[in-house]
Amino acid sequence: MLFTSESVTQGHPDKMADQISDAVLDACLAQDPNSRVACETLLKTGLVVLAGEITTTAVIDYPAIVRKTVEEIGYADATWGFDAHTCAVMCAVEQQSPDIAMGVDEGEKGETGAGDQGMMFGYACRETPELMPMPIMYSHKLTAGLTRLRESGELPYLRPDGKAQVSVEYDEATYKPLRVHTVVVSTQHADTVATDTIRKDLIEKLVKAEIPAELLDENTIYHINPTGRFVVGGPMGDAGLTGRKIIVDTYGGMGRHGGGAFSGKDPTKVDRSAAYMARYIAKNVVAADLADRCEVQLAYAIGVAAPVSVLVQTFGTAKVDEVRIADAVRDVFPLTTGAIIDALGLRNPIFRKTAAYGHFGRENEGFAWEKTDKVDSLKAAIGQAAVN
Repeated sequence: MLFTSESVTQGHPDKMADQISDAVLDACLAQDPNSRVACETLLKTGLVVLAGEITTTAVIDYPAIVRKTVEEIGYADATWGFDAHTCAVMCAVEQQSPDIAMGVDEGEKGETGAGDQGMMFGYACRETPELMPMPIMYSHKLTAGLTRLRESGELPYLRPDGKAQVSVEYDEATYKPLRVHTVVVSTQHADTVATDTIRKDLIEKLVKAEIPAELLDENTIYHINPTGRFVVGGPMGDAGLTGRKIIVDTYGGMGRHGGGAFSGKDPTKVDRSAAYMARYIAKNVVAADLADRCEVQLAYAIGVAAPVSVLVQTFGTAKVDEVRIADAVRDVFPLTTGAIIDALGLRNPIFRKTAAYGHFGRENEGFAWEKTDKVDSLKAAIGQAAVN
């Protein structure tokens, strides 16, 4: 059985849009932690459009944030198809709807209400040290590696736009990963470099550097820039839009997705904050050895602080009854909107760095939802005897 996941680099036009939206969010939160932000970004050749609803006391220079973000991504040269210094920036930003604000501000019993209705999922498994599915984890390592090779100057012909895709072969009986079956890498490049050079360099300096040797064998298939040419990239090659890479942002298609995007949204939007909490729960359940795979669903109603449902599924891998795990989750984790925000520190300007290479599996980035600090509390809530 094969399962495939994809990641994209920070210079992919959709990811550029995500990073700009989150840079705007961070700028608002840095000055006003109670900012309400729903910021969408559209990019095309020479143009960035910001649209959305922002209510804040912060004073924001939107064009300056856009240009700084685009330059940091790597597009500061018009010959590459996009230039941070000369692109036009258009803004169509209004305040948050008072009807939505009323539900969030007042909520039930004076608590912060959810900024929208919907369901959010979190997932964790034992396939990697990060407790993430192997296909998406190695796809992220490849795209981050492309950026590293470009920014370090080791492969100066690389350009910011790129994608990677990893297909992992699983044992059908145990659902354990066996090997990497296929690797696909497509990267924007200078017009002067030969395809054979790109292929040789990326197999040796990228794939073999990021994927453990024991997962690669003589039968592993490599598709490196399979069209043979990728010179026109970024917003010149394709329009970019916030929220179009939600599977890249999460678990690569393994585990379900509620449909809500993350970037550009302040934490009262449960699309983001509850998805982070669901990952936090699922990761701690697996880290506590209560299950080998765990998916958590949280669902909310607009203006209501507490979730309308909490579901824990372990796909037959639970070491104790799933009902007991779900009860322990309710006891250990804060699940109202305001409590999630406080527990995970989501009023801090931390979101720009989430917007490329996935929101999960990155404990070294300091993301609170990646900690496994609730293991002992979960075990205590269930009862140590039940765990053993």
